[in-house]
Amino acid sequence: MSDDILTEVKDGVLVITINRPDAKNAMNKTGAEGIAAALDRLDAEDDLRVAILTGAGGTFCSGMDLKGFLRGESPIVEGRGFGGLTQKSPAKPIIAAVEGYALAGGLELMISCDMVVAHSGAKFGIPEVKRGLIAAAGGLMKLPDQIPPKVAMELALTGDFIDAPRAYELGLVNRVTDGSVMDGAMELAKAIAANGPLAVKVSKQVIEESRGWSLESRWDEQGKLMPQVFMSEDAREGAAAFAEKRAPNWKGK
Repeated sequence: MSDDILTEVKDGVLVITINRPDAKNAMNKTGAEGIAAALDRLDAEDDLRVAILTGAGGTFCSGMDLKGFLRGESPIVEGRGFGGLTQKSPAKPIIAAVEGYALAGGLELMISCDMVVAHSGAKFGIPEVKRGLIAAAGGLMKLPDQIPPKVAMELALTGDFIDAPRAYELGLVNRVTDGSVMDGAMELAKAIAANGPLAVKVSKQVIEESRGWSLESRWDEQGKLMPQVFMSEDAREGAAAFAEKRAPNWKGK
């Protein structure tokens, strides 16, 4: 893996860091490939429960690396999209830990994560229209699902930024901190990692997929996913641990 993406494992949490601070963590081809590889690892290794995506040097991601673009590089991974993430989410949860700026493709990476912890000084936006472009890596489609559509329209058509308190108010951000954003993200990640991994995975799947289910089919569709959870070893272990007043020993099976 290129040094453009760094990975570290802490207590079952895979920390993925975009490591191009001199370029404000602009996304290039090797960065996108590195994130895709890290997410493949997240889903493949049973000991990994949650991922955190962050940026080095006080910035999350400023968008596409225009110098790389001019060299003919594309920061898109086939089947996964921009930054190796925007078109395909991992099966396991991923949290964005945002400092500084999450702009253009950087915002699109952020909103492709399941949850967001942001520093109070962070700024967010899709300013592509100011350069005669559009937020084509999912921003125009995903933002209206995550914040009021009229606000999404304003952000897309003006290209203006919003700050972390406003993003929290809109529901775009889960938690805002004045302290270490990584500490805040790790606190959230550990709370998730303490739970049954199969239950967490299927819960994420239902939340994501049910938005496309019709009212008539939603209970049937959810029902197809339930047996693997309720008939699992983890379900029995969770009940036994509760009865015995001890911490569960999850197996993810």
